[in-house]
Amino acid sequence: MSSMVSSYDLPDRTSTTSATPRAFSPHVLAYLEAIASRKLPLPPEQLQEFRAYTSTGQSHAVPEASSTASQGSNSDTLQSPSIDIKNLLSYLTSPQGNAAIRLAAQDLSYPISNYFINSSHNTYLTGNQLYSESSTDAYKNVLLRGCRCIEIDVWDGDTKSSSDNEEKWEERKHKFQSHLHRSTSPRHSKGSSDKGHPPADASTTGESSSLPTPWKSASTIARAEPRVLHGYTLTKEVSFRDVCMAVREAAFVHSDLPIIVSLEVHAGKDQQEIMVEIMEQIWKGFLVKPATDECESLPSPGELRKKILIKVKYAAPEKVASRASKGRMQRKKSASSSSSDSDNQRSEDVKKNKKSSIIEPLSALGVYTRSYHFKDLSSPEASVPCHVFSLSEKKFMAVHESHGPTLFSHNRNYLMRTFPSGTRVTSSNLDPSVFWRKGVQIVALNWQRYDAGIMLNEGMFADSAGWVLKPKEYRGQRQGQKTGVSDESQADAIAHKTLSLSIEILAGQNLPLPIGDHKPLGFSPYVKCEVHVEKPEERTGAAIEGGGKSKEGEYKQMSKTSRGVNPDFGGETVTFSNVPGVVEEMSFVRFKIQDDEIGTDDLAAWACIRLDRLRAGFRFVRLLNAVGDASQGLLLVKIEKSLV
Repeated sequence: MSSMVSSYDLPDRTSTTSATPRAFSPHVLAYLEAIASRKLPLPPEQLQEFRAYTSTGQSHAVPEASSTASQGSNSDTLQSPSIDIKNLLSYLTSPQGNAAIRLAAQDLSYPISNYFINSSHNTYLTGNQLYSESSTDAYKNVLLRGCRCIEIDVWDGDTKSSSDNEEKWEERKHKFQSHLHRSTSPRHSKGSSDKGHPPADASTTGESSSLPTPWKSASTIARAEPRVLHGYTLTKEVSFRDVCMAVREAAFVHSDLPIIVSLEVHAGKDQQEIMVEIMEQIWKGFLVKPATDECESLPSPGELRKKILIKVKYAAPEKVASRASKGRMQRKKSASSSSSDSDNQRSEDVKKNKKSSIIEPLSALGVYTRSYHFKDLSSPEASVPCHVFSLSEKKFMAVHESHGPTLFSHNRNYLMRTFPSGTRVTSSNLDPSVFWRKGVQIVALNWQRYDAGIMLNEGMFADSAGWVLKPKEYRGQRQGQKTGVSDESQADAIAHKTLSLSIEILAGQNLPLPIGDHKPLGFSPYVKCEVHVEKPEERTGAAIEGGGKSKEGEYKQMSKTSRGVNPDFGGETVTFSNVPGVVEEMSFVRFKIQDDEIGTDDLAAWACIRLDRLRAGFRFVRLLNAVGDASQGLLLVKIEKSLV
């Protein structure tokens, strides 16, 4: 492993993704000196940017050097034979040296349907979808990482002892576990880079020892509180109250912008009453007050700061009253009927209500995010201003193929949520960019696994407060303006361009090792660059290959293999020429550092940058490790980008 060189005292800055290095490796430093000497000249546009940086005093954080160095900054002209090295280092280690442009301040005055919202699916789980544990820490983790829409699956509480439940769970888990490994594990013992990794804290939740003991009220000794779990699986539960407490603690640490709590309610009416009681108690002051008038328009995120929006199935008040009246009539009838008639009636009720009916007090909490069952885009519910349709990825693809333009137009003005298929038992993900390009605001992902889907999500929401304003052409009307659905497709709404991109890969520094690897000398890294862009089928309404499944980019190139954690990649260039149908704000460039080895090449580090935020010139790509944590890893590259 190469030793670090500290010939230059660098400013001590910090970044949103990793700390600025106090010293550079020999390979990186050699390239920086070549840039300073003009052997590798800065492109004209970047040289002007550098001169503006030094002339405005941005380099004041560099320790005062000799008089020659001070004069150097004044001699950095387009004709100058060299650049002062300290000023260059100050510039390239500042935010302007990052390959990713920091996200601009967001206009928060549009209705909430005009934003992409950082979202989680089955948030409570710490691993796979079949027998992993539920944890309150999972909610804290995603909220602190910028998530603004979480999911809670709620079931009736259980009065049985936790020890009985624990023994039963362990017995069923062991019977099922071996079968799951045989049917879902990759061929090789080491997972491929896009199979993903569990989050860093997934195995340290602190709640793995036992199921939570049901809470009992002081007034009703036998009353149990609702539970949170993945129904009809072996996943372990956590109490609804504890989840609400965790949400309150972490909801507004990362951002004061609103969060959406997506409730999937399987609990009965009595337990729903307890749910309302708990939410109103723990989230007091954060809940949106139930509306006195019918919702006619959606508010903006700026108007909902430090608010918790409840997304729950809508039950019209008149239907609730009718249902209650019908229930009373049935109870009177059953009192005078035979026991067999009563049993038949209960059987019919069960058939009609496989999923619990929602009581009015719970439904009333869904003020701006009322969940309606999706029928089609021409149904009356599709024009209710505060409705939310939730579609699985498979259902969404069917609607795309049958009503593509209408789907895009609907999502300009109304909220939609999509979520991964139930068959994704290993917590893999869909490709969120396909759904974003159709205007879907809430693309719920399995944060339990760092795969391509989560990396693209990072590219969309990096540096944001979890709400990202859609491109102008994807937005609907402002408040007070008439909304509606048209037949304008995404192909008609926004100009699509042709991309030419080249990335010269110079050197790496402090590259993280793959998870579980502790031998830098055996590390053989290479760089894979992928470009994720819109497919023609997305614009035409034809079936999309893979059905929106998360996978490698449509265009990919890789470097040759180097050695060690401070490698020299020799200035190898990867190129992507004449890539058609590109919308900058909806396209992504993904960098992956992988270990070249026999079998599957493990992921060591990565970065994902939205194309409109990718800077040209000599830049540092700041890398996250395999489980999405900030690292000291840097990749020095030269980027050339053009769109026509």
